[in-house]
Amino acid sequence: MRSIVSTTLAACAVAVLSSSAFAQTPTPAPATPPAPPSAGGTPDAMPFDIPYGVSIGLERAKQVMAAAEAEAKKRNWKMNIAVVDTNGELVQFERMEGAQIASGSISVGKARTAARFRRESRLFYNAFETGHPYVATLDPTLVASAAALAIRMRRCASPAPRS
Repeated sequence: MRSIVSTTLAACAVAVLSSSAFAQTPTPAPATPPAPPSAGGTPDAMPFDIPYGVSIGLERAKQVMAAAEAEAKKRNWKMNIAVVDTNGELVQFERMEGAQIASGSISVGKARTAARFRRESRLFYNAFETGHPYVATLDPTLVASAAALAIRMRRCASPAPRS
């Protein structure tokens, strides 16, 4: 069920990102991280400096929720969908008819983790899978799951009307 939830969230994110109406900022090309500092040293540059973006409001959250729900219905998936702001606080939640009850808190946790750490929860999952349990010490609410996307919003002017 987690993989279905994760896949749906990923599919919905792609659908939302491809829509010009939502105008998300493109994901920056991965920069080469600075060389690790010597033992006890300080890095020259901030590693993984990913901007938080503009926080999402209720009206935009409803639009994102509608797009995610439409994608889930199109694929006949029963989903729990969580939309959080840049702080990881819940803005909108929906449990579709027949969705797994336990996945409600999981979907909120995955969304919160992706927003607060500014990266997909899959990266934490991969760290656990490769033998790095220290990740669990970062935050007691961290959810390391195969997928949860942080969609960063940016302000932009309305698109020009087509002639």
